[in-house]
Amino acid sequence: MNKTRILWADDEIVMLKPHIIFLEEKGFEVEAVNSGSEALEKLSEEHFDIIFLDEQMPGLSGIEVLEKIKEIQPGLPVVMITKSEEESIMEEAIGSNIADYLIKPVKPSQILLSLKRNLENKKLTSEKATQNYQQEFREISMRLQDRLSFEEWEDVYKKLVYWDLELEKSEDEGVSEILNMQLAEANTAFSKFYERNYYNWLHGKTEEKPVLSHTLLKEKLFPHLENSRKLFLFVIDNLRYDQWKTIEPMIAEYFRIESDELYYSILPTTTQYARNALFAGLMPLEIRKRFPHYWKDEQEEGTKNQFEAELFGELLKRYGKKTRFSYNKILRQEEGRKLAENITNLMDYDLNVIVFNFVDMLSHARTEMEIIRELADDEPAYRSLMKSWFEHSSLFEMIKYLSDKHVKMMITTDHGSVRVQNPVKIVGDRNVNTNLRYKFGKSLNYNSRDVFEMKDPEQFFLPKLNVSTRWVFARSADFFAYPNNYNYYARYYSNTFQHGGISLQEALIPFVTLNSKL
Repeated sequence: MNKTRILWADDEIVMLKPHIIFLEEKGFEVEAVNSGSEALEKLSEEHFDIIFLDEQMPGLSGIEVLEKIKEIQPGLPVVMITKSEEESIMEEAIGSNIADYLIKPVKPSQILLSLKRNLENKKLTSEKATQNYQQEFREISMRLQDRLSFEEWEDVYKKLVYWDLELEKSEDEGVSEILNMQLAEANTAFSKFYERNYYNWLHGKTEEKPVLSHTLLKEKLFPHLENSRKLFLFVIDNLRYDQWKTIEPMIAEYFRIESDELYYSILPTTTQYARNALFAGLMPLEIRKRFPHYWKDEQEEGTKNQFEAELFGELLKRYGKKTRFSYNKILRQEEGRKLAENITNLMDYDLNVIVFNFVDMLSHARTEMEIIRELADDEPAYRSLMKSWFEHSSLFEMIKYLSDKHVKMMITTDHGSVRVQNPVKIVGDRNVNTNLRYKFGKSLNYNSRDVFEMKDPEQFFLPKLNVSTRWVFARSADFFAYPNNYNYYARYYSNTFQHGGISLQEALIPFVTLNSKL
């Protein structure tokens, strides 16, 4: 195993010989130089894992050397060592992204502690995350054997997402595999739970029922409409809970998080059905019957979600809400930039609804574009890509602008997505819809054990286009594939992110309430 290499620059390096010997006895390799210019020369010729840098040296100062190091190797940890405790020097060094700051005279134990903090922190964090998950694994497994309520499922999913994010820090691939297996087990149990209760939830046959797509705004948004604060509702299409937790720290710098909740998407977990239901406060069949001019069936041409503002207006009217609201849908980057530039105009409204379609487009692009598939090869990479978009998005610009205004903000979505892996055979005619996670038609052929089947879709408030129309939904990580070219499509769509079916990732989705810190 290669030794950790330390570059130590100090004009009194001779005085530090005992420290260097101490480190060498501990197994480190130390290269000692007398000036900043020598340090930069060594750095250009050799590899080092960390640098100890004296702040006060003749010639190039420690701060000047630090700036040059960050230009050459921005990720290289630099520990600044100084005799001075002046606040301005500390602020300048910290602002230049140092890894640590030590005041002379330093003790060997301080040096060793700094090395452990900066070089072994990742390893120690990894080991701690693995150890903690192993302790909780058994508890989660036991809970999955119970007959959980909808609130308990929310709690289990939050725990699994927490460990998914924590174990990103782990270098132990084995424990990540165990988590994936536990998530698959949870999805199997959750699918059974969802299927067992879905009909009763829709028909009010049980007092214990979750917030669903068509009840979300009435239950979670309406109570805030009479508040004196302006209200902003951001709907980020296809935002999973783990993706929300990835961007949460950035938003928490600007807003105080009042509540972080999950609600249940209806079936199908797709934009056409779940988001129309969200804005209308009605199930798809009810929208189709009550507002036929605002509804398009799947076989019809044209956009299926072009009347969300009108449906939301009808929802407000139905409940006697006279709220002045604006509605904006962002499909392209320039639209978002233009809205961000004119956001002051939105302050005239009591409620502003803004829909962002980026994550959904990312999901589809990942399926269809090889380069996106490579960039988002797995769950952490997919989250990272989404985080990168958010960090540079007009959405984040708007959030930062609103942070010093007296506003309340809500962030939610219409459905999530799941990474599919298991093809399930299905046969249908040319009129069957193309979605990989749900199918409907009059001549479907499938193994009923492999799907959640709706023989009479109208009982689930879904359109029945003819007498023999059936709907079927894929569970967990399954996806539908036709027998023709089965192997090709099974390979092509495996490991892509899809939505429409039943899984924790698709159906349990975030609704977050935030307050400005004023």
